[in-house]
Formats: sequence, C-alpha cells, structure tokens
Amino acid sequence: MDIVIYTGAWERFINLPPDQMFWAFLGNFGWLIIAVIFLLGVREVYLVWIRLQWEKNHKFVLLAIDIPRGNEQSPKAVENMFTYLAGAHGSVNFFEKWFEGIFQKSFSYEVVSIEGYTQFLIRTPIEFRNLVESSVYSQYPDAEISEVDDYVEAVPAQVPDDEYDLWGAEFIQKDSWVYPIKCYQEFEHQMGPSETQFKDPMASLMDLCGSLRQGEQLWFQIIVVPIGFDWVKESEKEINKIFGRKAKTGTGLDVRAVTALGDLSEVIYPIWGDIDSSDKKEDKPKTMMDLTPGEKRKVEAIQIKASKLSFEAKFRVVYLAKKDVMNKAKVANGIVGFMKQFAALDLNNLKPDVDMTMTKTQYFRKAPRLLDKKRKLFKAYINRSDSRGRNPGVYNIEELATVWHFPIEANVKAAMMQKAPGKKADAPSSLPVEMEKTVPLADIFQDSVISDKAASVRIEDFANKDAAPPENLPTA
Repeated sequence: MDIVIYTGAWERFINLPPDQMFWAFLGNFGWLIIAVIFLLGVREVYLVWIRLQWEKNHKFVLLAIDIPRGNEQSPKAVENMFTYLAGAHGSVNFFEKWFEGIFQKSFSYEVVSIEGYTQFLIRTPIEFRNLVESSVYSQYPDAEISEVDDYVEAVPAQVPDDEYDLWGAEFIQKDSWVYPIKCYQEFEHQMGPSETQFKDPMASLMDLCGSLRQGEQLWFQIIVVPIGFDWVKESEKEINKIFGRKAKTGTGLDVRAVTALGDLSEVIYPIWGDIDSSDKKEDKPKTMMDLTPGEKRKVEAIQIKASKLSFEAKFRVVYLAKKDVMNKAKVANGIVGFMKQFAALDLNNLKPDVDMTMTKTQYFRKAPRLLDKKRKLFKAYINRSDSRGRNPGVYNIEELATVWHFPIEANVKAAMMQKAPGKKADAPSSLPVEMEKTVPLADIFQDSVISDKAASVRIEDFANKDAAPPENLPTA
C-alpha cells in the first residue's frame, strides 16, 4: 500500500501574495491564536483568585519603630536589618502555587508624616513579626517597637472625594536593575568634624515631613519581597555584553537547531560570488585593559551589587491633603528632589513613573483618567500591593538601606519625629533588688502583651507647637 501525501494546498498557499497569505492563515488558524490568548488570560485570572483566597487566612501587623535619642548608627545597621529579613524567603512548588495559591509574602517599610508628626513603620505578616523585631533589636538594642493601628483606616475609604485630594507616584529604575543607584557610602566625605562627615540623604525627607500643616499627610512605602539568587544570572549577562562575549548556549533542541543552521550558512557563505569572505572579521572579546573608564565602573558596580543579598522592591509615595490646604508643588518637588539624591547618572537612578502610576494625565479625557489613576494608586498603597502598578525592580540591601534608614541625629534635625526616650543604663550590681516575682500565667501567654521595650511610646514635648498630635498618628 502506497502512502500519498497531497501537497497541492500547501503549494497554493506559499504561492499567494503576502497579504493574501496573511488573511488565508488568519482565516484557517486565527481561532487557535484567540483560544491561546483566552486560555492565558483565564490562567492569570485564576492565579489571582486563588492567591486572594489563600491570603484571606493570613494577618499582618503594623509596627512603629522608635529609635533612641542621639542615634549615631549609619545606614549599615539598616543594611544588616535587611540581611536578617532575607530569612523570610521560601520556595514554592508547582502544586502550592497553582492549587493552593501560596506565594512569597511581602513586607512594607514606611515613613509616615501626619500633620508634621513623623513615624517609621514596618508592616509584616504576623508569622514574621519576631523576625522583624529581632532584626531591629540586633542593631538598635534600645529601640522601642509597638503594634499600632493602621493609619490608612483613619481616612476615607475612597480618595479623592469631596474633602480630600491626593498626588502620588511609584518610582522606578531608569535603566536595567542590574545597575545600582547611588548608595550611602557616596554621601560620606573626610572634611569637617566627624559628626558631619556623613551627609544624610534622609535630612531632606525629614525636613519635608516636618513642614506639613494641619490636614496634610505624606505616606512613603517600600514594598519588599524576598527572592532567591536567580537574578544574578542577569548581571552576568550584562557583564558579558560589555566585554563583547558570546552568551553561553544550552543543549536544548532549539539551540542545536539554530547551531546547525549557523554551520550550514558558514558552508554556503563562501560560495556566493558577490561576497568576499575575506572581509569577514571575528570580533574578539574585550579584556579589562580594553574597557573605557566608564565601562570599568559599570562592571565593578554590577559585580558589587550582585555580591549582596537582594529583594524585589517597589517605591510608592502618596501625598494626601484636604483640598483647602493642599500644596502639591511643595511635596511633589520635595519628593522628586529626595529621590534624585540617589542618581548615579552613569549607572542608574530613580524616576517617577509618569506613564503608568503618577497622578498626571495628558491629551484626551484628562479628568476621568486622572481620577482613575489616583484611586488605583490609593488602593495599591493601602493594600500594600506588590502586584498593582509597575513590576517591582531588584535592589540589594545596600540600596534599600540608603533610601530607608533611621536618620543620624547629628545630621538631621527632625523635631517632630518620634523617638525612644534614650538609652537605658543597667542598674549597679550592688543595688538590692527583689529576686523573685510572680507573673500571672495568663499574662505570659496573652498575645496582646507588649514587651517592656515597647511599653511606652511617647511624643516629644515641643516648645513651639501647642496643638495635640492628630488622632490617627500611629502610636501604641
């Protein structure tokens, strides 16, 4: 029995003009393209739904961090805090991801100013509370940590409204995330007294926070998601690109097919009479000596960033105020100026995401589109979402500590920033004390008991401010 393969239809198809070929293909196989797109969309909707179901069973706590007066710790201490936070990273297998909805939980590191009163906060999944507290106490033993009510619940559920308006944006990396931003070591210099040799970039943010009036609030958050080490491969690819090295190839069928076609072209290439094969030159990879000073700096910066632990992170800012006192220009310019401090123009910098999340519109239907952008940004902030808006970038612990750290008091005069009363000295060894004390058993296992380090959170007395703190200031 002979097998006959009819190729007439195929021959007619390939002999068609390009435009007719396109429409013929679309008419016969267009349904397949639509079906694939539809199934991919259903997959994403299902993944979001099952994640929301899993997340409903988990709780978060908001912790107010008050450091002692006279803080002299550099951002290196906060860098070590982020190092410890990497212990929250966990792997998720296929079944857990697609059938249980499990995903890597995020943390939110925040600076909040409500009518000029400034507070540093950390929002954490409740199961990682001990991890977060340990990371703080290990670097700031005299710090006070208190669980507080969420300040976002004290404002209307939907903003803008008749009373409030807002401005805000996410800040994104200008170039590839393999390149670092300007880090805290570059804010140091050797001139002047030792207490002024570090020019704290937080000073401008603290000054802006302290300038807010009654009815104004400024919220700044960094959403932090622990990740593994796969991202380092992208750094290696970028370095190879700078040196002009060929990318390493795998052993898959697609790679072998491309390699075979390349070998075949090498055989055919010299046969063509109109092409002189002698003109073909093979580009050799550069050595370190061949690189320009700018290329050397890039290679070194990429390697330094890749040598430290990193997180996926997203920077988000919301300025919320009553319409009669809102000063958008002051806050917008101040926040952009604060972020511009971290610009390394030959490497990377942070810029407002004008296209997607910044509350600014152009061209047609400006008013409804602006309202939609504002409400989406507000919802993303209050939910501490790492998925809404732009995709997170990758930042190492040094970059994160540069942007979010406790101000050094010698460099930053933040009169209305909450602080612990001061360092606690140990009692003299000869002081008579009672050796036995009975604590009720119920108190030991009570979840709401606050440790002695977080028992008192106070606001400083201010000589020039008679008004009481706002009701939604996050305090214990």
